Amino acid sequence: MEAPILSIENLTVAYRLQGKWLEAVREVSLCVSAAQTYGIVGESGSGKSTLVQAVMGYLSGNGAVRSGAIRFEGEDWLHTPRRRREQLWGARLSMVPQDPLSALNPALTVGEQIAELVQRHTEDTHNAAYGRAIEMLRRVKLPDPEGAARRYPHQISGGQQQRALIAMALASPDLRLLVLDEPTTSLDVTTEAAILDLFAELQDDHRAATLFVTHNLGVVARMCQRVAVLYAGEVMEDAPTETLYHKALHPYTRLLLRAVPRIGDHSTLQAIPGRIPSLRKRPSACVFAPRCPVAIDLCHAQKPPLERAKDGHLVRCHRWHEIAEGSLRVEEAPSVAKRREIQSTEVTFFDQLFSAEQNGAQATIMRAEHLRVQYGVRGLLGRLLGKKLPFRAVDDVSMRVPRGKTLGLVGESGSGKTTFARSLIGLIEIESGEAHLLEMPLRGTPRQRTKATLKAMQMIFQHPEESLNPNRTVGQALSRPLMTLSGMARPEAERAAADLLRAVSLPADYLGRFPRELSGGEKQRVAIARAFAAQPALILCDEPVSSLDVSVQASILNLLAQLQAQHEVAYLFISHDLAVVGYLADYIAVIYRGQLVERGKAESFFTPPHHPYTEALLASIPLPDPQAKQRRIRLPDDQPTGGVPSGCRFHPRCPRYLGEICQRQAPPWHTDEQGRHYRCHIPPHELTVLQTEDGA
Repeated sequence: MEAPILSIENLTVAYRLQGKWLEAVREVSLCVSAAQTYGIVGESGSGKSTLVQAVMGYLSGNGAVRSGAIRFEGEDWLHTPRRRREQLWGARLSMVPQDPLSALNPALTVGEQIAELVQRHTEDTHNAAYGRAIEMLRRVKLPDPEGAARRYPHQISGGQQQRALIAMALASPDLRLLVLDEPTTSLDVTTEAAILDLFAELQDDHRAATLFVTHNLGVVARMCQRVAVLYAGEVMEDAPTETLYHKALHPYTRLLLRAVPRIGDHSTLQAIPGRIPSLRKRPSACVFAPRCPVAIDLCHAQKPPLERAKDGHLVRCHRWHEIAEGSLRVEEAPSVAKRREIQSTEVTFFDQLFSAEQNGAQATIMRAEHLRVQYGVRGLLGRLLGKKLPFRAVDDVSMRVPRGKTLGLVGESGSGKTTFARSLIGLIEIESGEAHLLEMPLRGTPRQRTKATLKAMQMIFQHPEESLNPNRTVGQALSRPLMTLSGMARPEAERAAADLLRAVSLPADYLGRFPRELSGGEKQRVAIARAFAAQPALILCDEPVSSLDVSVQASILNLLAQLQAQHEVAYLFISHDLAVVGYLADYIAVIYRGQLVERGKAESFFTPPHHPYTEALLASIPLPDPQAKQRRIRLPDDQPTGGVPSGCRFHPRCPRYLGEICQRQAPPWHTDEQGRHYRCHIPPHELTVLQTEDGA
């Protein structure tokens, strides 16, 4: 039997904090063989990144391996001299992080960076190394690889940056281990699908072992042959991928799988209550027992061993035998429960903030008519003339958001989603068209708007840091809108801030904490509380869950649904993930290059016919089931700097391209039998047949 490329044996990693060693990874063992992709999953704080940093030999100054062993191709990696490691980094093992800009030098062109790495580990001349760099950029399917090699990292898109980093990681022909740490988290679904295809293709060529760290269970189902589930630094379950997804034996694994939104499924997501314990408060018995719905006294008193079930299936649980036999079922949300039926828990405080008089009784909260937004982009001609050429990011968009409903707005990065939302909130100037909120015109910057307009519309950003001042406590962040927009005195606002925290399931003692002291999910809950403090009629949600763990994502989506059901607040929910949008939205609109291409009710949105762009988005979503059959549609890279195409804007990338009519004529709007509307030259009955046959 072939020896593993990477072998981890009873590894314990700790950090020294305030004079004490606190264990972040405890007694973890796994082996990764050649051409195998091994998934590492778990919530934030589970120890995933610490594990891969230990594997790479790149722990922070206060971190250290306290016990155990790491062997790379049989070599004792923990005791390998620094000089020897430097010879192997980039040559025999490489890493692709979540943020490509953190690994790309902004002062060097992309080609120079790859060539520098090639020269470091080979005897190639500079010209030969640079040629190798261009060849690798071509292999990762970057358009115009010669041009990309001459550009600096900030001059290419996020997806292209990630491809350049992959080219760098795979530039060595001797690569044996590839470590991927959340490499697709910040990418939209079409780019993510192309990147995953690229990993699979290049891995076949190199036959390298791959350690794949992610919280995206759909990506794991598609890419990995084996998966280890980490929680609080310990392995809860370790099994072949299909076994883990269909015969999971640990309650934590089952709850993670229940937290994933699935296309067309509106049943309530199962969020895991509580949070991962801090390094200082790890239980001595089962670390998951405080959050486990089926924990018994034994779980709180004795640490379960990591046992072998069968067929290479490992599990750490006192009750796994009962789960395997079917006599014990982990508590799950009823599959028939709808998201609108979530019962309110601690949201009674909002009853004091909202009233019919405050928000009005209009059926339509927001309406936009023929909205256009443009801004300048420096192109080649612009540089020659010293001017910024106008680029229309939103072009003739009309939509309405009903009271108490959610309109989901979907599209790739650069499609105009965020620009549209920011034009409504006043962060970007509206070029032409009209937008109204509760019949109040939306004009000017926030400083130029009335207090009533500011109260009626708030925004939740993808990164809560954008709306939380790092120098203000949580209490100060929540009190400010209560005083400035609701007219409360400071003592009253401080009491109300504590009630707001409880309403989003955070304890009142968080009032004194700063944003840096909170987890990502906790910061997003504070941002939600801050948005609701203004008593809005409409909340613009811009990718509010895209960077969160599946369990935290589920709890945030359920919270938003719960608060909406309680107070009939309207949401404009922006995302590139149709599964997430489909869970929360009542209506869905798809935007491409600033233009709406499809819209309709969410309940019928996931059956054909679809606009070909929507079809490609759906085909790109990684499904959380390794046995699922899915037609793959891979779109060529969009090139927005090349100008807006004539005719149908999607025709240069369209998998249903008809020819000259698509190039020359703008497509008409069609309405299908279910009342959905889409913009395409192919009529509904023909498109339904094509998409049904291809999906069969």
